[in-house]
Formats: sequence, C-alpha cells, structure tokens
Amino acid sequence: MDVAGMLAVPAIYAAIVALHLILPARRVAGYVRDAAGRPLRYRLNGIAVLAIAVVAWAALARGWVAPDWLFRHRHGAAIGAAIVGLVFTFAVVLPLQRGGGGALAQLYLGRRENPQLLGGRIDLKMLLYLVGAVMLQLNLLSYAAHAGCVAPAARAGVMLHLGLFSAFVLDYLAFEHVHLYTYDLFAERVGFKLGWGCLAFYPFFYSAGLASAVAHGPSATPTPALVAVALTFVAGWCLARGANLQKYHFKRDPQHRFLGLFTPVVIEDGTHRVLCSGFWGVSRHVNYLGEILMASALAAALSWPPSWGSADGPLGWLATLVPWSYPLYYVLLLVPRQRDDDRRCQAKYGPLWDEYRRRVRWRIVPGLY
Repeated sequence: MDVAGMLAVPAIYAAIVALHLILPARRVAGYVRDAAGRPLRYRLNGIAVLAIAVVAWAALARGWVAPDWLFRHRHGAAIGAAIVGLVFTFAVVLPLQRGGGGALAQLYLGRRENPQLLGGRIDLKMLLYLVGAVMLQLNLLSYAAHAGCVAPAARAGVMLHLGLFSAFVLDYLAFEHVHLYTYDLFAERVGFKLGWGCLAFYPFFYSAGLASAVAHGPSATPTPALVAVALTFVAGWCLARGANLQKYHFKRDPQHRFLGLFTPVVIEDGTHRVLCSGFWGVSRHVNYLGEILMASALAAALSWPPSWGSADGPLGWLATLVPWSYPLYYVLLLVPRQRDDDRRCQAKYGPLWDEYRRRVRWRIVPGLY
C-alpha cells in the first residue's frame, strides 16, 4: 500500500485551504441570494492560490521530491483523495436533519445548497472547485514531468496537452466570478456528487488520460494534427467562455452589449426576461458544445485516432482510449444536465421559455441536437 501517496493528498488539500484563508481575496457578490434576499458574497483568490501552489511544488521538486513524484504515487494519491472525499461527504451531510427523499439520494446530492463557514470567509462550493483545480494542475505538471521517459516524437502531444489543460485551469480560476452565475452554484447542493467529485474525481479522472499516455507511451501525433487540435481547443474555449461571459454580463446589466458587438435581444413578460441573441441565439447551451470541443482536443493531443492501432499489445491499445473517456464523460454529464436545466427553466419561465425554445431550436449542437 502506497501510504506516502495516500497521506500526500490531505496534506496538499490542507495547504490549499490555508492559502485560500491567508492570501488576500476579492469580495464579490454572486447570483445566489440568502434567506433575506441579499446576494451571497464570496472570497475569490484562485489565481493567487494556484500560483503559490505551483511555485511551492516547483521548489520541492528541485531537491526534496522528484518532479514526477505525484505520477509515481498516482494510485496511492487517488486512494487518498477518494477517502478525503468520502470523509468530507459524511461530515457535511450527516449532521443535518433529513429532508425529503431517500437517505442515499440525500447523501449523493446533499442537503445544504450554499454552505458558508467562518463568517463567509469560506464558501464550500467555491472552495471545492479551487482545491480540485489546483490538485489537477499539480497532477498534470507531475505527469508531464515523467514524459521525459517516453519517445521524443510523442512528447509534442504531451506538452500541447499540458499547455492546453493548464490554460483551462488558469481560465477557470481567472473567471471565478463568472462561475458564480452558473448552474452548479444555484442548482446543486453539497453532497457526495459535488464533494467527492471535486476532491477525487475532478483532479484524478481529468488527468487520467495524461497518466495513461505517459505510462504506456503516447501516440506520436503528426504536427498538422496538433495544429488542428490547438485550433479546436481555442474554438471550444471561445464558445464556452463567450457564452458564460455574455450570460454573466446580461444578468448584471440586461442592456449590456457584449464585446460591444452583440445587442441583447430579450423576450420578457414583465417579471422575467430571457436572452436569445449572441451565443444564446445559437443554441440553448452552446457553452456545453464548447466544453466538449475542448475535452476532445485534449484527448486528441495524446491519442490521435489513426494511431490507435500502433500501441503494443491489447492493454497498450486500450490505454490509447483512456484520454477519450474525458470527452465521453462530458457528453454523459452535459446532455442530462441540459435537459434538467430545460425543465427548471420551463417551470420558472413558463410561456416565456416556450417562446425561447421556438426561437432557439437546438439544445447544444446547432443543426444536430
């Protein structure tokens, strides 16, 4: 049993929480409101926490531990993260009085919607995403450090994957304030799904493609394909970030012309208003299409499809499919989420939502779905 790997994760998580509490932070009002109708306020300092964590890891890797230490201890670390996620889930859910629904459903989904601690210094949802994002980045750096052991022709894909995924993490933490207006923050509760998901699944499943590729030898993706991969990622980022930013500005100011280009077209009934122009006139969740495109680009950087048959042996061939579990997961996650969000909006907006669906026919992929 890899005790060192198992113990490293709670130590790293404790350090991230300490950094979040110690470092200066912006105080930002979110979309969710408290019982008195006031917007909840959040302390946001994700970029600073990420920067200090990466610098600290780099310093350790110069003499105390090997740069690929987390790769060599990835299985023990994943077990440690799973245990921390379970302990967190029980600690957050079980002390609360049971509400409606079955016990297992409440354990999975949670009972509290927006728990905050220490007088608002910690918001558990945002902290979970911060811890998961920083741990993911450390995993990616350590796994890529092991890429010196693979064939030189394959390293370009690994480095592109690392660069694009690091940009993904950096982008999320740079736009923390925008995510205060997304589905997770106002629609989900804190239980196993969110707690274990952020503490164990997020940092270790998202990095599993890179771990598998480095362990078994990534495909030597040709340069034109790598260029196409980078362009696909950028296109996906534009759709996801553009849609989320447009929604963020619209919720704060319905008259805002996004990027100075998109004049808001709104349908309203005197009580509610729905944006149906710009990104939100392309499909009802074009941001989900962007997420899927980014995930597909990250997978292709490690395992371009024509190279699948070149891996040695059946296990090696199957290893080339592991990176593609990431975009597959996004499809399985986001399609049901879109349908659930559609039901929520139908209940909230009624005929207004019927009109929006009439104007914007496509759910996620224009012309297809």
